[in-house]
Amino acid sequence: HVQLVESGGGSVLSGGSLRLSCAASGFTSFSTCMGWFRQAPGKEREGIAFLHPGGGLTHYAGSVTGRFTISQDNAKNTLYLQMNSLKPEDTAVYYCAARPGGYGCTTKLVDYTDWGQGTQVTVST
Repeated sequence: HVQLVESGGGSVLSGGSLRLSCAASGFTSFSTCMGWFRQAPGKEREGIAFLHPGGGLTHYAGSVTGRFTISQDNAKNTLYLQMNSLKPEDTAVYYCAARPGGYGCTTKLVDYTDWGQGTQVTVST
């Protein structure tokens, strides 16, 4: 049974930093595409950071490039999202998601079979 549990959300001032964690169980993260998505109020959920199977290749949405970094600790089976230079428009519920089976990452929500419960990030001025 796959389980993803996010943590690390909270409230921060504009320009601040947060690190989100996603503890994974029930599958081998090394052979799984892992992604971070977010959903702001009144908006659709969007993919913002992806880690391809094998852990070497990443890609990011343009809105977070240069500010956010996705990484994983295989020993802990934990995915991270380091968020720096946060802006009010980063306010959203953040979700981690998994696409097992060795497939590459996509931005399509339907390609991800497992989701965490989400963690709220609020950035204020």
